Amino acid sequence: MSYRKKVEEKMIKPAEILSLFKMNPKKSLNYRQVSSIFNVKDDSDRKKISIILKELEKNKRIKSVKKGSYRFAFSTKFYTEGILDITANGNAYVIETKEGEDVFVSKKKMNKALQDDLVRVYAYKRKNNGKPTGEINEIIYRTKKKFSGIVQKQKNYGFVLTKGPKMYVDVFIEKKEMIKVKDGDKVIVEIKKWPKGATSPHGEIIKILGKPGGMNAEMNSIMFEYNLPDKHTKEIEREASKVKDKIEAKEIKKRKDFRDRLTFTIDPENAKDFDDAISFKKLENRKYEIGIHIADVSHYITEGSLIDKEAYKRGTSVYLADRVIPMLPERISNEICSLKPREDKLTFSVIFIIEENASVIKEWIGKTIIKSDYRFSYEEVQEILEKKSKEIPPKISLTGKNRKVCDQAYFALTKSQEITKKIREKRMAQETLDFDRKEAIFSLNKNKIPDKIYIKQATDSTKLIEELMLLANKTVAQHIQNNNKKKAFVYRIHDKPDYEKIINLKETIFPFGYDLNINKKALRRSLKNLLKEVKGKEEENMITTLILRSMAKAKYSTENNGHYGLCFQHYTHFTSPIRRYPDLLVHRILDKRHKEISKEILEEVCLHASNKEQAGTKAERDSTKYMQVKFMENNIGKTYLGIISGVNDKGIYVELNENKCEGIIPIYSLVGDTYFYNEPKQYIEGKKTGQKLNLGDKIKIFVNKAFPERRYLEFLIIDK
Repeated sequence: MSYRKKVEEKMIKPAEILSLFKMNPKKSLNYRQVSSIFNVKDDSDRKKISIILKELEKNKRIKSVKKGSYRFAFSTKFYTEGILDITANGNAYVIETKEGEDVFVSKKKMNKALQDDLVRVYAYKRKNNGKPTGEINEIIYRTKKKFSGIVQKQKNYGFVLTKGPKMYVDVFIEKKEMIKVKDGDKVIVEIKKWPKGATSPHGEIIKILGKPGGMNAEMNSIMFEYNLPDKHTKEIEREASKVKDKIEAKEIKKRKDFRDRLTFTIDPENAKDFDDAISFKKLENRKYEIGIHIADVSHYITEGSLIDKEAYKRGTSVYLADRVIPMLPERISNEICSLKPREDKLTFSVIFIIEENASVIKEWIGKTIIKSDYRFSYEEVQEILEKKSKEIPPKISLTGKNRKVCDQAYFALTKSQEITKKIREKRMAQETLDFDRKEAIFSLNKNKIPDKIYIKQATDSTKLIEELMLLANKTVAQHIQNNNKKKAFVYRIHDKPDYEKIINLKETIFPFGYDLNINKKALRRSLKNLLKEVKGKEEENMITTLILRSMAKAKYSTENNGHYGLCFQHYTHFTSPIRRYPDLLVHRILDKRHKEISKEILEEVCLHASNKEQAGTKAERDSTKYMQVKFMENNIGKTYLGIISGVNDKGIYVELNENKCEGIIPIYSLVGDTYFYNEPKQYIEGKKTGQKLNLGDKIKIFVNKAFPERRYLEFLIIDK
């Protein structure tokens, strides 16, 4: 191994030091100052940083301004290609460039390029912060041509009002297209051309969604926006109807039989697809057999079938606020593969022999058959664990009646909880990052309008299942590493955080009295301690969100790069093949009866699945935002307490304490002074008074406006 590689493994990487210079483009730094910033104290390690600085100078990434002191080396003019990413204020960045630098593009220099277009940009100068600024001179590929919007009819023409956070222009519609629609309809429009000299692109209406603000129209709009499919086709449903649900005796002989074990499922109250079950057996010498049984979807879905191709295309099930968009047809997900009580079911299992102290002494992975004895909800199990009672009252019971749990099931639940609690304690003793964000859950009335918001938090019952699923996923990945390391496999990976974002995070949390050690070795432990420090405080949700934004996105890959957040060297997704395509692939790879898949094909699947997952997550977030605004529509005029969760040049974002709804106080609505946005320090300040509105400030607001069709909620400030 070269000396440089040893330095990089042990020390801060050159890219991280370069990021420091980028963040401080006008500042001169020597090796002592760099060492101090990265909390490097050992003399020999400081010398290694000096070597990296000289290498960066040699490669013309930094320049020497005096002996031993360096500054960022600007490259002022260049052409590059990348993806256009439009920000909330209408300006944009060209990202994913070959240089690894984002290029800032003002709203006046976009030259008809739209969000996510592949563009060529000419960078001609740099801003004060060192970031290049440029102008788009070619649209290489128009990524998106279809948009949702509201029809605005004129006498001889019309527009589809498509403007939003990521879309800066409306679409012009000719008179002949106006015959199809009514003024105010929500529609899908497709851009057909953008004539030279025209301020708006010209389009054609291809679908009418309904009246804006209505639940169905808005959810369909979100589905369209993220290219989410609707119902499965008749051909796929027909193929699903032909899948045999009878389990043949010869298939049972190939599997381990766990039908004599006490087995149960724990799921949300309204769940219909039960893809995991837990079996429990007490052994001698204070040992226990705990089985994690996962629906054997791969047994029923033939590779290359219509169902398989559609499952790949969808990638994942998506859970919008009012509906589920399933990956598999309901006959497969809710009937044949669902681990319903008192029915024989085929499963793929991970079986553990575990001691009282939660040490795993033996494990086995393979095909099984089970018969679940009980179906529990999380609320029912939580009642048992909290009250130490075998009786579940009618208001919590799934049956609506008093439900008594037998001694064997009660022991299995309470002992499983004891063991998984110890497993969790061991895991949390490592540098695992525990993101325990509060989540809003909506109660819908008979018209599917949100009438209540509940705040969902992790409980002992959810943690019980979470720990067992993590253990199973980790064990399957470790099994591949130990037994067939060269085999192409699907890993769930999470890269290190972006260093520039970590520096921004450090600066943002400083006014709250928190600090962050950005030394490479100390960072994860420091992030863990920060999450622990903010637990239970009013700013917890806000700071947790800021930390999450500084993190890389978890994704699927054939490269086993580990999982940063979980602090696992080996990790995969094995436990949800009903709703995640990568899990189905993992089952097939583990089953020797399936043909081996090449690494190249698997990597394509990983990229596709990661993209579909991210699109689904964004759609779920937008549907939640719509529900929040729809709920607050009936609360206009009311006052709430909240916390400032974000600021930009448009105003102040406030998250309400009571229900976690977030809205904006427009900067123009602030009275008594002229207010401006201080981007580097992330606050809004009055020009005359100097009054500052900072992230994390407590604030009292008045609900002023709610536009569900725009997912826009506006507050006015009452008191800071």
